[in-house]
Amino acid sequence: MKINGVEIDDTFAEAFPMKATRIIITAMNLKWAYHAANALRGFATSVIACGVEADIEHELKPSETPDGRPGISVMIFAMSTRQLAKQIPIRVGQTIMTTATTACYSGILDSEETVPMGRNLRYFGDGYQISKVINGRRFWRIPVMHGEFICEESAGVTRAIGGGNFLILGKTARQVLAASEKAVEAINAVPGVITAFPGGIVGSGSKVGSKYAFLGASTNEAYCPTLKGQVKSELPENIGSVLEIVIDGVDEESINEAMRVGVTTACSYGPKKGIYRISAGNYGGNLGPHLFYLRKILS
Repeated sequence: MKINGVEIDDTFAEAFPMKATRIIITAMNLKWAYHAANALRGFATSVIACGVEADIEHELKPSETPDGRPGISVMIFAMSTRQLAKQIPIRVGQTIMTTATTACYSGILDSEETVPMGRNLRYFGDGYQISKVINGRRFWRIPVMHGEFICEESAGVTRAIGGGNFLILGKTARQVLAASEKAVEAINAVPGVITAFPGGIVGSGSKVGSKYAFLGASTNEAYCPTLKGQVKSELPENIGSVLEIVIDGVDEESINEAMRVGVTTACSYGPKKGIYRISAGNYGGNLGPHLFYLRKILS
């Protein structure tokens, strides 16, 4: 199978169950909402070492937020609700509450599972905090030096999927990066998904396991151009660079769509612009139950 002359490998991306929450950050203007959102998603690229995976989902108009101010929707993924409950209060308290003029709300309502936000952070008010219940939702008003920090009691949790992915293989690092950047731009327009790695792109794709017993993940040597001839490589002579795009989403449909638009956009560059092949990362179906077949998604 080829798209615009780019070979699509007959393979699949392997993904696994996760839990996710959506947090709505508002502020006096988008500049400060972005300051908070970017701080919140800091060091949240992979659950391998970061505990959670997080990224901005999209901007929100004042008409789309609980308090009528500009906002940002951020999605946060973890391997369990327990991990989310550990990370969310810390991140919200240290990044959103500390950002001038912000407020924080749950973006998932009527969920059977929740994780604490204002429920824990209210104590920063040192006894001066008060709560209000509006339409069945509890909000905490915490006095701070810029005025008040409004934070919803808890955030809803939903089932999710992590690890959807595809690989872009091309002639040079510059060419593969250009195609990858455009692919991420296209994916960012798909609701319910994030690409948590810096800029949405993984420069150091990994495999499960290592020759070192203390390391749970290590470099994917089969796709490292500098190791051709030293290992069992998946790369022919004309491939000089490989980048990976990893996608977390709320369901299979959203990841399917994100992979479809991402791969299609990358293929639009074609061999004339150094893009030769699309593949995906998997471990034979042993890592997770969700299998995203490239050719099925693109057919």
